[in-house]
Amino acid sequence: MKINYIKKGDYLISELDITTSITNSINRYGLLRLNYIKKNKKQLYRNLLMNNQLTDYLSSVSNECDIKFETMMNNYKKKDRRLSEKNKMNNQMEWVKLMNNYKNVIDEVILKEDIYI
Repeated sequence: MKINYIKKGDYLISELDITTSITNSINRYGLLRLNYIKKNKKQLYRNLLMNNQLTDYLSSVSNECDIKFETMMNNYKKKDRRLSEKNKMNNQMEWVKLMNNYKNVIDEVILKEDIYI
């Protein structure tokens, strides 16, 4: 890797070329993973930052977690007959409670298996 320098007064300042890549947005899971690796996996964080791969890594974590969330939620909807549209119309409060419960369970699974590892 060749580094070019620019002379500013008496100092040589490195001319860094930061390339930006177009990536998907980083959601909540990506930000949680960023916070975790900053505090607990400092070597991984530095390597990703120095190789300009941090945003790609966080974007991939966000996408994987979103896919996992949707897959698990669809599985719960298929298996639990109380989450049907008919039950949603008849007993809305129970349906909302179940959906929130499943969302919280899935969130905990994703946090333990994908974010805080």
